[in-house]
Amino acid sequence: MNSLNLHPDHVPEMSTEGYPFAVPAMTMTLEIGTPMLVGSVSRGTPCTVVPITGGKLISLPAFPINLDASFIGTGNDYIHNDPDGKLMRLNTHAVVRDQRDDLIYIKYKGIIEITSELSNILGGSIHSKSTDFGHSFIHVEFETGCNRYKELEMSLFVGAGRFVVDERKGRVSVEYKLSRIMSNVQLARSDASTTTEVSG
Repeated sequence: MNSLNLHPDHVPEMSTEGYPFAVPAMTMTLEIGTPMLVGSVSRGTPCTVVPITGGKLISLPAFPINLDASFIGTGNDYIHNDPDGKLMRLNTHAVVRDQRDDLIYIKYKGIIEITSELSNILGGSIHSKSTDFGHSFIHVEFETGCNRYKELEMSLFVGAGRFVVDERKGRVSVEYKLSRIMSNVQLARSDASTTTEVSG
């Protein structure tokens, strides 16, 4: 149903000119540790720090940058809840290393809707189950000294996430589907480049 509650035959045509496109690019999974409630005297909303203990960042086959990297070190997710308790706001920093030992710094911010399913997970309920996509969104930036990943620094990425509960291992991870933001001009260039490579 469209937001104006109009019959499909009466929905006015809208131009998409100038609007960006989200092109599927990568899957990012984060293994997380026990949250640490730090608090905050000045902000009024408590700060919670969630350690990132592992995970993977893997590109899709159609994505022009071939990437298979693992999270290393001690990345953290810094979270503040809104005063009304309906949203969590993320500020995450981490590092991944690929199979050639090249490093990529990842930072992202996002917003998560605190649903009843997520509350069960955060509260450690025995009824916790994996959540669906559609309640967690992020925008991602990359930084690296490796020329093979230069395009990551030159692009903006957005992602949709969900929490995954592994009942057998008693662990919770976070899965994000990342898409690259592109204009119609960039898409045309990308399609032309792909066509040339295939025909060549």
